[in-house]
Parts: sequence; structure tokens; C-alpha cells
Amino acid sequence: MRLLAPIKDHHSERRLFVRRVVLSSIIGFLLCSSVVARLVQLQVFDHELFAEKSQGNRIRIEAMPPTRGLIFDRKGRVLAENLPAYQLELIPEQVADLDDTLNRLAEIKLIDKEDIPRIRSLSLSGPRFKPVTLRFRLSEAEISNFAIQRPRFPGVDFQPRLVRRYPHGESVAHALGYVGAVDTTDLARLDPAAYVGSAHTGKTGIEISFESELHGSPGYRQVVTNARGRQVPPDFRELSASLPERESPLPGANLYLSLDLDLQILATQALRGRRGAIVAINPENGEILALVSAPAFDPNIFATGMSTDEFSALQADAGQPLFNRAVRGTYPPGSTIKPMLSLAALETGATNLTHRNFCRGFYTLPHSTHRYRDWKPQGHGDMDLHDAITQSCDVYFYSISTAIGIDQMHYYLDQFGLGQYTGIDMVGEHQGLLPSREWKRHAFRERADQVWFPGETVIASIGQGYMLATPLQLANAVATLATRGKRFEPRIVAAIEDPLTGTRKIIAPKQLPDVEIDNEVYWETVIGAMHDVMQSDKGTARAAGRDAAYEMAGKSGTAQVFSVGQDESYEADEIEEHLRDHALFIAFAPLGNPKIAVAVVVENGGSGSGVAAPMARAIMDRYLGVNPNAL
Repeated sequence: MRLLAPIKDHHSERRLFVRRVVLSSIIGFLLCSSVVARLVQLQVFDHELFAEKSQGNRIRIEAMPPTRGLIFDRKGRVLAENLPAYQLELIPEQVADLDDTLNRLAEIKLIDKEDIPRIRSLSLSGPRFKPVTLRFRLSEAEISNFAIQRPRFPGVDFQPRLVRRYPHGESVAHALGYVGAVDTTDLARLDPAAYVGSAHTGKTGIEISFESELHGSPGYRQVVTNARGRQVPPDFRELSASLPERESPLPGANLYLSLDLDLQILATQALRGRRGAIVAINPENGEILALVSAPAFDPNIFATGMSTDEFSALQADAGQPLFNRAVRGTYPPGSTIKPMLSLAALETGATNLTHRNFCRGFYTLPHSTHRYRDWKPQGHGDMDLHDAITQSCDVYFYSISTAIGIDQMHYYLDQFGLGQYTGIDMVGEHQGLLPSREWKRHAFRERADQVWFPGETVIASIGQGYMLATPLQLANAVATLATRGKRFEPRIVAAIEDPLTGTRKIIAPKQLPDVEIDNEVYWETVIGAMHDVMQSDKGTARAAGRDAAYEMAGKSGTAQVFSVGQDESYEADEIEEHLRDHALFIAFAPLGNPKIAVAVVVENGGSGSGVAAPMARAIMDRYLGVNPNAL
């Protein structure tokens, strides 16, 4: 039987079609509405946000490093400045053959061959449109040489930059310190935001101690770039009116130091060829007048960049030119402590102004045969305190040492600043060592080594044994003697100047507690003996004080470097130089109204009165305007 085809239901099909059209229209409307809503949100509500983002895609913010503050001496002479210099730069994307270009630059001696691997690594590690520095400072001859050959080196050119310069080089090296390239260690202690764009920071001395004042604040400028981040020429800039084009950096503050450049140069000349330090202080306020360590180095080489081999050579130098002996070097103070110890002996009753002792060239403790020898083998004869200071009689101080005791020695010498930080406004100071029973109990692990022996008190009385002091501490101590017990915290920076307004902030002296000596006569007795050290017929440093136009006071010292057997002796000229005694001298002048106090330490110099004392005399002469051509 044949089946009949179903009859179409046009009405149902129309209803289905209409429903589909309506549904499609609704979906289309919703989709269009969401697009329109999104466009409204982007174009109207979020316009400012995306406008700023769009602007940021074509504007790069470049940091503008500040100009570092200048440093002057007490008379306004420049010690550290910033000079324009040309540095050689390479833009990697403009160099077709990097290795060939670098090798040809080495051939004409504009770069060192040893630096080629480092330069290649820098060129390949960063954006190819950013310049890479090849040399920090070019001489005029090198600039002229390269200018002629510039067409041979596409992508290489020299650019002007500011470079730190120290006009007086090694004369101020240890006082000022130096600046060097910022490294990861520096960034750990510095604010990264403040050093955006900065290539250098202080490393030692005043440069690091006052880094926050000298550095300044960075600025910025807007640079229009293309999609690759490359700067667009100025003609095509269309910066947003809502943002400033640049903010100028604020230069660092200028520093005025208490240092006297003349004294710095003179002290450097006096120590040339030797190892040691000279520190001079104004006793009236603690200002450092001179601070020199020898041998020194040229701080300019750090500012312009140096090779690894050059830096390694400096570190390996046997003279340790990078070591600041003035504030970090520690030496047995020797007989330079005798004036201070005399005050302690008088105050404690260990001696008096009339007590006499016979010096026969050695001293022995009761019930002991060990001889503590005097520097003068035949002895000094009958001595009182004045004579013992003037002629530096060791036996006299040996004999009163046990009556004073090591703890009283520590108490009084501590008041003069020995064995403690002076508080100088420079980082890196060493504390030195002032021994006591308490110190020894904590310094040694074995119980037998913790016992303080009478013999240790004896040798401590002439500044030997465990006792160590820095040249700065000795200068500070003699300044305290000069003021009859008034103490000031030593400082180098005298004023800080705002470079924009010229306003100077004066750094006020900081007075410390006075030395506790009740009887004023004791001060005059000790200082009178120090005067005779230099200006009497029997003084140990009479040669250095001869024919002076003013009265002065001083004390020589000799610090033994190695131990000598009980029955042994030696001639200084017959032993190796590094085993010879250190030469020390402290002094101040004028006697009645002290203006300068000096400490000199010459490593392995031998005689304090013969080597160190003339240096101290020359420093005082120059500062007081007498015999300006000394040395």
C-alpha cells in the first residue's frame, strides 16, 4: 500500500522562523550592547587611565643624576671637584662587526685588549640601542686622534660627562677618600631610588661618611620613544600637557673641611718614602687640621675607572697604600703616654713632685731577677718626675707602675681617649686597645692566660705590651694635655653649604667630659717637663726644638717591634728595616695658648726624637706662620 506524504504546516514553520529571528536579534542586540558598553567604558569612563598608559608606551622616563657636592679646605681651596670629561661610548646596534671594531680600537690604544671580553659582554647583555662606556676619561690627544679616525668607527663616539677630580691627589687621599662605581654591595646600603642614573658613590673617607649630603637628589626627563624603545628625534615630540617634561636634579651639598691644605701637603712630603701617619688637631675645638697616611694613592684613578690588574697591584703593594694608618693603624704608644701616666701617678699618690729614684739602666721587681731595661744602658742617675719626663727615663716609670696599678692606669688613660673610639666624623676608625684586668679576663680563653701579671703592668707603664693606639688617638690625647684636661670630639667637616642658596650650616664643636685631675699644679708640672723635652739642654727632642720662635711642648716615643732577649742587644742599622722600632712624637704649641697639637708615627723609623720630632716641628712652624719653607 502506498504511503501519502505529510502535508506541510506552514503556520508552524512561520512561528518557528519568527522565534529564531527574535532569538537571533536578541542575541545580536545583547552582543552589540556589550560591545557598545565596553567601548563607552574604554572611551569615556577609563579614558584617562588608558590615555596615561598609551602615553607611557611612547614616553620613557630617564633619570638625571645630580651633580656631586664640592669639597673645600678651611681656606676655601678646592679639594674635590667635578670636571667635564669625554668618555668613549659604543652603540651596539650601529656596529656591524663588534669584535673587529673593538680590536681596531685596541690597535690605536683607545682601549686595552684585556677589556675587550668585558666590553663584549656588556654590549650583548643590554638593549642594543643603549650606549656602552668604553673609556671613562679621554685625554685631548686621544680625542684628537679619534676625531680624525671617527669615519672608520661607525657607532663609536665620545660624549661629555662630569667626572670627580681631586686636584691634590695623594695629599688628601686618606682624608677625603674616593668615589667609585656603584656595585651591588653599595645598593644594599643605599636607597636605589636616589641612585637611579648615578654611576658613582663614596667608598672611603669623607666621601662615604657624608655621602647623603654630597650625593644630592636625582631628577628626571621624559623621552619620546618608538615601539622598540628607541628615542625619537626632538622634532617629533608631542608630550602630554598634563605631565612636566623634566624635573631638574638637586645638586649635593658642598663641604668645608677644617683641614689646612698647606699642612696636608707638608705632611705628605715629610712622610714621602716612609710608612706612617701625621695628625694635627686644634686643641680649642677638636678641628682636624691635618690627617695624612703614607704611603698613599691617587684617588683620581678610582673616579675614572681602573683595571682589575691595577686594583690588584694596589692591594698587593707591601706598603699598603689603601690602608688609612691615621685612623686605623694601631701601634704601641711607647713613651708618649708618660705625661698622662705622670698625672695618674700624682693623682693616686704613686709619686709626688719631690720623689726621686735612681736609674742604673734597669729595673727588677721584688723577688725577681728579670731586668726591665732602660733605653739608656748606663742609666740616667738620680731622677725626679720632671727629669723622668724630660729625659724619658723608663726606670722611673717602671718603679712607680706597681703603685699605680694597671686598673688605675686604665682609668686615667681612658679619660684621655686611649682605647676608645674618638667619634671622628669619618667611618672606619679603629678602637685601639687599653688593657686592664677585666679586659684580659675576657680576651683569653685559657684560665692561666687570664691572670694579670705584675710584669705586664711594668711594661704597660712605657706604652708597650698589649697597649695599642691610633695616631688620631695620640693627637687627641696631646690636645687634651694642651688644654689642661678639656676634651673635644675630633671632626673634619666644619660646615655644610647649600649649593643653591649659599647658606652654610656651621658644625659646632662637641665638648666631652674633662679629665679628672683635681690639682692644677700637676698640669703645669707635666707640661713644663714636656716643654723641657724640646727646649732644654737635656731634653730628648732638644734638637727638634732648637732656635724656635715660640715655646712648645712635646714627648718622644719609641715602640719596640720585636722582643729582645734578656742579655741581647742590637744596632738598628744592622737589622732589617721592618724589624726596627717605630718612631713616635706628640707635641703642641704655643705653650701658653695652644693652637695646634700634633702626633707623628713613623713605622720602623727608629728614633722618635730624631725622626718624628722634626716632622712635628715643621707642621707647627707652618701652621703658626714660622719658617714656612720647613722640610
